[in-house]
Amino acid sequence: MTGRDETPSNGWGGAEAATGTLARTAGSTLTEQVAEHYAERIRQRLLAPGARLPSVRDCARRHGVSPHTVVAAYDQLLAQGLVEARRQRGFFVRDRRAPEPRAASRPPAGPPLPPVDATALIRGMFHSATDQPAPGLGTLPLDWLDPSLLNTALRRVLAQSEGAAALQYGQPAGDRRLREALALRLGGLGLQASADQIVTSTGATHALDIVSRALLAPGDAVLVDEPGWAVEFARLTQLGMRLLPVPRGADGPDLAVLDTLAREHRPRLYVTVSVLHNPTGNSLTPAGAYQLLRLAEQHDFRVVEDDTYGDLAPAHLPRLAALDGLQRTLYISGFAKTLTPGWRVGYVAAPPSLIERLIDVKLLSTLTTPAILEQALAYCLEQGSLRRHVERVHARLDAARQRAVPLALAHGCRFVTPPQGLFGWVDTGVDTEALAQQMHDQGWLLAPGHLFHATRRPSTLMRINFATSQDARFWQAFDQARRR
Repeated sequence: MTGRDETPSNGWGGAEAATGTLARTAGSTLTEQVAEHYAERIRQRLLAPGARLPSVRDCARRHGVSPHTVVAAYDQLLAQGLVEARRQRGFFVRDRRAPEPRAASRPPAGPPLPPVDATALIRGMFHSATDQPAPGLGTLPLDWLDPSLLNTALRRVLAQSEGAAALQYGQPAGDRRLREALALRLGGLGLQASADQIVTSTGATHALDIVSRALLAPGDAVLVDEPGWAVEFARLTQLGMRLLPVPRGADGPDLAVLDTLAREHRPRLYVTVSVLHNPTGNSLTPAGAYQLLRLAEQHDFRVVEDDTYGDLAPAHLPRLAALDGLQRTLYISGFAKTLTPGWRVGYVAAPPSLIERLIDVKLLSTLTTPAILEQALAYCLEQGSLRRHVERVHARLDAARQRAVPLALAHGCRFVTPPQGLFGWVDTGVDTEALAQQMHDQGWLLAPGHLFHATRRPSTLMRINFATSQDARFWQAFDQARRR
C-alpha cells in the first residue's frame, strides 16, 4: 500500500499510518487483501490486544473499497479468532493469550509455518537446464565478467610469493594486504575504518552468518526488510531467530512500523540493505538513514548493513555505517556481484570491541579464508583494475535497463518502485509462483514474489534482473504464460 495518513485515531494510528487504495488481482480478492492487511498487523502485535479496528466506513475510505467488502473482511478476521465484535462499539483485537471456553475440546494447533524455501532460486544459480538468460538470477551474466583481470591478478600473486600464498593457511582476520586495501576503499564511501576493524569471509553470506552467530542466541528477535532476501530469512530461521519483518517501500523501511516492532519485541539486530535493496532496487534517503540510526539508539539494537550491491550504486548514496562511524553498525559487502561469484571473498567492518569475537566465530566455521584469492583481490584494488571493470559494468547495466524496462511495461508489468540498479520489482497481475513453474518448464528461471517474504504467501510480484531480461524471446514466453 502507498500513501500516508498522519492522523492517528483509536490507538492504532502508528501501525496503520500507511494505507492506500487496493486493486483487484488474480491472486486475491479485495476482501482477502483487507483481511490479510489487518491480520498481519495483529500477528506482529502492531495492533495490540484490545485495540479497536477502524469503523467500517473509515476502513472503506482508507482502502478505497466498499463498506460491504470491509464487513466481509472483518467477518474473516472473526472466523480466524483474531478479532471480536462488541455490540454497538465495533471490532476489537482479541487477546489470544487469555483462556477461552472449551479450549480443551479444540484440536491442537498446527505446526508453525516453515521458513520460506529459498533453495529453488539458489539451485537455479548452479543448475541451468538451458543456456537461456535467467531473468530471476541475482548475479551478472558470466559474459559481463572479466576473466583476464582475474588471471592477471592470480599470476602476479603467485609470482610474487613464489607459490607460498597457495600453500599456507591465511591469517585469522584475513590477509593484511587486502584489509588495508579495503580500508582505503571504505574511506571512499566516507566510512573511516582501520584494517584492524575488518574481518574477511568466504562471501558476504558467510559474513552475515559470522555476525549472527557472534551476536545472537536462539530465540532472539531480528528485524528484517520485507520484501527481502530469501536466503537471509531461511538462514536466520534455521538459527532459531524470531523474524520481525519491516515493510520496505520506495524510500526505504517503514520507520513507524519499525519503531512499534522494536518497542514491542526489543530486537537485537536489524539486518537491512540501505543501497540498491534486493529485490526492490530502492535506496535509503539521507533523512531516513538518520531517523533509522536514532531508532537504533533509542531501542538499543545494532544495525547490520548489507552493501552487497553497493558497487553498482552511485558513491554519494548514504551508508548507515558511514553516518554512524561503526559505533552501532556493522558493514558487510563482497565482490560476487561485480568481480566473480566463484572467488567467494567478502568481509565485515565492525566496532573494535567486536572484532575478536567475530574472528573466533570465523575460526570455528572455516579456520581461515584463502590467502591467494584475498591477495589477488588486493592486487585488483591496488592497481585500479577493479574500479575500471566496475565502470564498464555500470555503463553496460544502464544500457540493459533502458532496454528491459520498456519490454516489461509492454508486456503488462508495472514497476512497484522506480527501476534502478540491477533489479526491478514488478507487478505482473497474476500469481507469480504458478507463473514461475510454467516458465521453468520452458527453461526460464524466474524469481517469484513469495520467495521474498518471511512467511509464504501468494504474490503477483516478481524480481527481474535487468542484465538478463533483455531477451525478446523471454517476454514473448512470459506474455503467453501470463495470459494462460
